[in-house]
Amino acid sequence: MNWSWGGKAIRLNSTEGGTGQAILLLPALSSISTRHEMRPLQERLAREYSTFSIDWPGFGDEVRPQMDWTPEVYTAFLSFLLTSVVGEPHAIIAAGHAAGYVLKYAAGAPQVAPRLVLVAPTWRGPLPTMMGDHQLFFDRLC
Repeated sequence: MNWSWGGKAIRLNSTEGGTGQAILLLPALSSISTRHEMRPLQERLAREYSTFSIDWPGFGDEVRPQMDWTPEVYTAFLSFLLTSVVGEPHAIIAAGHAAGYVLKYAAGAPQVAPRLVLVAPTWRGPLPTMMGDHQLFFDRLC
């Protein structure tokens, strides 16, 4: 699949499966996150739903084109997905920073995302690194 932004065609990889009401799966925006991390969940959901998982522009398996990667780019990409690719999905599952983009979009168009599942891909992040080793506290936090 291709998407254009700023006069540049950006190649995107996606994975589809199943039949039925559509579920959009969005991985985190991270240099190590791809649609592949959604595969086990996507395979389970594909038993009852039509699933669509896609790498964010500039992430995943494709080469990251030279351009100014701003929040506006990712907001426009999500809008493209929800108006031209998936339409009004039954649910959206978004991991990490993708959840913030979905929430922002849904605030302006709640009919597009009636069911949201927002996932923290890892609770670890920088918190324990910054605070040192407080294992008992982090076990409870997790």
